[in-house]
Amino acid sequence: MNYTIKQDKKFQYIEEGNGPVLILLHGLFGALSNWNHVIEQFSSKYKVVIPLMPIYELPLLLTNVKQLAKFIHKFTAYKKYESYTLIGNSLGGHVALVYATKYPKKVHSLVLTGSSGLYENAMGGTFPRREDYNYIKQKVEYTFYDPANASKELVDECYEIVNNRTKLIRILSLAKSAIRHNMGKEVKSIEVPTCLIWGRNDTITPPDVAEDFHQLIPHSELFWIDQCGHAAMMERPQAFNQILASWLEKVIK
Repeated sequence: MNYTIKQDKKFQYIEEGNGPVLILLHGLFGALSNWNHVIEQFSSKYKVVIPLMPIYELPLLLTNVKQLAKFIHKFTAYKKYESYTLIGNSLGGHVALVYATKYPKKVHSLVLTGSSGLYENAMGGTFPRREDYNYIKQKVEYTFYDPANASKELVDECYEIVNNRTKLIRILSLAKSAIRHNMGKEVKSIEVPTCLIWGRNDTITPPDVAEDFHQLIPHSELFWIDQCGHAAMMERPQAFNQILASWLEKVIK
C-alpha cells in the first residue's frame, strides 16, 4: 500500500490515522515502506507518523546519531505532539534511545527492534566491493533469516545508495557515529516503559544485544520472534504486530 508523503516546510513525513501518537523511526538503509504492515494495522486506532530523517541532507560534520535525534525533536515540536511512543528499528532505535535520554518528558513509551546503541555488525561499516551487485545483494540478504525477503527492489535501492558517493559518505559517517556512541551507561536512566521485539536470528544486532538492553533498561520487556532476522516488522509482520498491539494496549491507557 502506498501512502502520501506530506511536505510541511522542511519536514517530510507520513501521518495516518488518529489517536495516541506512534512515531516510527527507520534505519540506516530503511525505507518508509518497511513500516507498511504497522501502518495498515495500527492507523485505525493510533496516529501513526513516520518522519523522513535527513540522512543525506545534513552537513557531513553533523551527520551523526545525536543530530538525527535533534531533528526528531524539532519535528515533534513543530507538529505540537505532546506525548508519544517512539518505535525504532536499527539506527532508528538508536535515535529513539538518544531522544529518550535527552527529552524524557516527551516520551510516553519506547519500542526497539534490532536497535543499535550497544553493539552491531554494521552493514554500513565498509563496502569494499560496492560496484559488485551480487556482493550488495548478499549484504542485504544477511539482514534477514530468509534471504528471499531481500527483494530486488530492496537490493536495487541499496545498490544505488552505496554507489552514490555523496550518500555513501554519509552512510559511513552515520555507521561510525553509531559504533562510537555506545549507550550502555545512558540507557540506565530511561524510566519509560520499553518494549524490545527481537528476531531470534538477528545477525546485525545479535540476541545478546537484546539481552543486554533488557538488563540495562529498568522498565523493559523482551519478546522474541523465531526464524526472524534484523527487521522483524518486515520479515514477520504478523508476529511483530501481535506483540506490539498487546503491549501498547497494556501501557497506553
